[in-house]
Amino acid sequence: MGPLVARLLRGGQRLRQADRSRPWVLDTAVVVLVFALFCLPDLVHGGIRDEDGDGPDGLRLAFRTLPTAAVLLFQVGLVLPLLWRRRRPMIAFGAVAAVFGLQWSLHVALRADIALFIALYSLALHGRLRQLSWACLVMVAGAVLVAVRVSSVVSVWDALFFLLSTTTAAVALGMMIRTRRAQLAGLRERAARLEIERDQRSRLAAATERARVAREMHDIVGHHLAVLVTLADAGLYATDTAPERGKEALRLIGETGRTALGELRRVLGVLREASQVPVSAPELSPQPRLSDIEALCDGVRTAGLDVVYRTVGDVDVLDSGMQLTVYRIVQEALTNALKHAGAGTRVRLAVVVEDVRLVIRVRDNGQAGRHAPRNEEGHGLVGMRERAALYGGTVTAGPASGGGWLVEATLDLTPQAGTQSGTQSGTQAGPR
Repeated sequence: MGPLVARLLRGGQRLRQADRSRPWVLDTAVVVLVFALFCLPDLVHGGIRDEDGDGPDGLRLAFRTLPTAAVLLFQVGLVLPLLWRRRRPMIAFGAVAAVFGLQWSLHVALRADIALFIALYSLALHGRLRQLSWACLVMVAGAVLVAVRVSSVVSVWDALFFLLSTTTAAVALGMMIRTRRAQLAGLRERAARLEIERDQRSRLAAATERARVAREMHDIVGHHLAVLVTLADAGLYATDTAPERGKEALRLIGETGRTALGELRRVLGVLREASQVPVSAPELSPQPRLSDIEALCDGVRTAGLDVVYRTVGDVDVLDSGMQLTVYRIVQEALTNALKHAGAGTRVRLAVVVEDVRLVIRVRDNGQAGRHAPRNEEGHGLVGMRERAALYGGTVTAGPASGGGWLVEATLDLTPQAGTQSGTQSGTQAGPR
């Protein structure tokens, strides 16, 4: 039964595709079928009548016999408009109804009258509902006309019951198929919309992940490259005057490079699928925390910055996502101070927890390299603002009163459903 149903479904799909490409074929087939089943008998006998002459007198009086040419003319008027029953259903119904009314006003009954019910069905299926209400009124009027004409043979009420029941069946069948098609079209549209939304969510998730990885890469590469460049410059100048300091600079360059390489491996490791990671692969190191800021300060001190770091409040109770955000903001701020202010600059770094907010202040005196312009809208500042926004915070950067440069970030410690969900998704995607 399964294969048979599948074949029937495939056959129906092929027929629908063929009908969409050549709709006139089905319309023509309907007209030919109606003509063969309901018109040819009337052409042979000249209409519906008492052929043997021994029926009731009412039957001979109710129906009038016409010449074959007149019968054919009426049949063409009834059947031919069905060619437009799907493209112009109201026009087709109106044409058939007009011929039907003329025919019965002349006391003529034809089997081709079935075309009126086919046209009504097509109007219910393809036409406008407002037009259908007018068509039903026309059908009621036609049913009354027919019932009166055959009242000598059949009870008026029986004739009305039969005709109105047939009319109701035609309308109900058309509306049922119409509703079913609308439901199927709605399901197809919804499925297509859900597929589009799924693709959009996938692209949005991919873009969010790329932005997150880009921030991490920028923070890591930018910071360590700034330290490496500063150490390399210092080692170059110290090579002739103080060889020991040159060797120390080279050693620090190696340590900084290895640290940067380890962090890059950690960040890039999360981009691999779990199945691609070897079983013997070492575990990734955890993300930086507030406790790692001191080591970060030591690294920039070796590059020439004089960093004074202090914390105020209970910073250890912060969650891992918040601590990573603080670390990256501090890292970027120190990197900017190292690049723009240069070695020998004094930097004051403070991480302060105040009730429901956390404040990060990084201020340098800018004495060395005061001529170097700060790019306030660079990628680093954008990254800091994006990280702070995850916790409903803000970042400001600009010249400080009394000279130097000040970077201040404020993070909201109040639990927020939107920010927490976004932060958790971002931190969980990162390496552990």
